[in-house]
Amino acid sequence: MAHVDIKLVPIQDLYPENFAHCYGCGRLNPKGYQFKTFWEEGEGVTRFTPRPEHTAVPGFVYGGLVASLIDCHSAGVAAWAWVHEKGIDLSREPAPRFVTASLQVDFKKPTPLGPMLVVRGKAVEIGRRKVVVESVLIPEGHEEPTVTGRAVMVLIPEHMK
Repeated sequence: MAHVDIKLVPIQDLYPENFAHCYGCGRLNPKGYQFKTFWEEGEGVTRFTPRPEHTAVPGFVYGGLVASLIDCHSAGVAAWAWVHEKGIDLSREPAPRFVTASLQVDFKKPTPLGPMLVVRGKAVEIGRRKVVVESVLIPEGHEEPTVTGRAVMVLIPEHMK
């Protein structure tokens, strides 16, 4: 594997094949959402534009999609933060894979259908096997978040490998 420019590659594209099937972010799941999380200036950023079939009520995004977006984004941020904290060389080893231990999604106001959704998140705690991530979702062109999230992500357990 060649040197990885972390500004250009989403962490999901660096997961090992056996961990790349997630409906939300798995690159090997062609029917999934294909969420992608990039590392930008010390935080994870995921951008996604919902399609018309992601409607809850006319003009607004289905909350389940938003919760999935926060969930997969948090796993991506956890992986990026772990890579930086542990000094992992992604050109020599695969990206770590995290799963959800706890997910809190707070819907502040309805999320409009149409604009790109931009989720930004940071690791607020890195433990022995876990990373706590806090995120905000702000639709493009808006100033205030419509959703916030807090997730406890853990390294994938041995029995799932």
